[in-house]
Amino acid sequence: MRKEWIYGKLICSALFLLGTCLPASAQTGHLSGVRVVNDEIKKNGREVHVNFILDIEEMHVKRQESVRLYPVVAKEGGKSLELPSVVLDGRVRDKVHRREKALTGFAKTDGAYIALRRKNGEAQQVEYAVTLPYEPWMAQSRLVLREQVTGCLECAQSGMEETPVKNTFLQLFRPQYATAFVQPGKETVKVRNEVRVARLQFRQDSYNIDPKFKNNESELATVSSSVEVVKTNPDLTITGIYITGYASPEGTVEYNLKLSKNRAEALAAYAQKDTEVDASLWHVTGVGEDWEGLRKEVEKHPQLLKIDDVLRIIDECDGDKDLCEQRIRDLVPPEIYQRLLNEMYGPLRRNEYRIEYNVRNFNLEEAKNLLKTRPDLLSVEEIYMVADSYGKGSAEYDEAMLTAARTYPANAAAVVNGACVKMEQGDVKGAIDLLEGCEVKDDASVLNALGVACARDKQYDKAKEILERALKAGSMEAQKNLEQLAGVVADL
Repeated sequence: MRKEWIYGKLICSALFLLGTCLPASAQTGHLSGVRVVNDEIKKNGREVHVNFILDIEEMHVKRQESVRLYPVVAKEGGKSLELPSVVLDGRVRDKVHRREKALTGFAKTDGAYIALRRKNGEAQQVEYAVTLPYEPWMAQSRLVLREQVTGCLECAQSGMEETPVKNTFLQLFRPQYATAFVQPGKETVKVRNEVRVARLQFRQDSYNIDPKFKNNESELATVSSSVEVVKTNPDLTITGIYITGYASPEGTVEYNLKLSKNRAEALAAYAQKDTEVDASLWHVTGVGEDWEGLRKEVEKHPQLLKIDDVLRIIDECDGDKDLCEQRIRDLVPPEIYQRLLNEMYGPLRRNEYRIEYNVRNFNLEEAKNLLKTRPDLLSVEEIYMVADSYGKGSAEYDEAMLTAARTYPANAAAVVNGACVKMEQGDVKGAIDLLEGCEVKDDASVLNALGVACARDKQYDKAKEILERALKAGSMEAQKNLEQLAGVVADL
């Protein structure tokens, strides 16, 4: 028995030199004796610089062991990148590797970041610094340290252990876009207007109004009612009623100009008498033939024969309109002109009237009620007074701000502030729709807000182009937002 024990000990000692013998005790790992200190991971352009120190003072490596530490960038359930390893050899294993290198010119430690002998009980540190090519997936990854032990019989059974170093490997650039609240201008006098159309029917070559002719009675009642609604509202003061007459192209330009004015004057005289609004408030003009309106009417009839020819004649009609009308008459077949006359000329013969009025100012309680029924009678400032009474962040505040934006699409402050509310709600596409659908698209503050919204929607090229336009238009915030955008794009 004694002899067998001696032979076994001699064999094991020989195997130690070859790295194939493991003591009876199970492998427990060495990571508990490793500390990672002064870790710093920075992105610079398309490169990532990884720096840290491995403090291995508490690590004990047995003489026959070779402990390989792998820093790994790992994404949960996805990609991973193994960085150059650090090899820590026990006393015997270090000799084996050195002898191997001397005899063959190659050692198993080749390719490692560093290989060194672990002097148990002594303080040792490894300064680790590598540069990696940046890939976007790294931002959702973590840095771990894995350990693999070789040089003993049972090492393969122990597998590879790991410990986390950084739960977030790389912090990407976090933009701080600037879209400050835009203070609306004070509306000293609230001027409003309502534009309507009266399609009265006149007998041929006549401008006399006959209430009993066709549907004139209904049209005239609508005109009078529109004026009466404003006139009898104690919150409103009529400052002017403007009537504009239009004609269709049949006949001469001179005749149609006179006819359109006479018919507008006829409507003004009738409505003035019916509503008893002061005569000085009525303003009448006739503009004659409405060629712009004709084009719109033709576009509503895509099946019209030779529609492209008709539209081209309209678009090229910058001079003699009588000649242009004759060119349309001369189109073959004659049914083309007949359709225009019967279906498309009629809507052009009309009177448009605009009732202009001033609106008094309202207190908070009045404004709250009107916000639900007639927000157009409130100024943006009054709507914001209502919003502030509910408090920023409340649903009522948000709805008031959005009501201002919808009611006043030509007010840059209202539109921008409404878009900011949309973005705060997480509705970036809604903000884009609001900004792109407004009537002040070229305003610097609108462009800046639109650029930010597009950036948040990951439309980076579009955002850059719009923010550059905002900068040229005078937005002080656009330059900062362009810099923020550049930081985001660099991480793509």
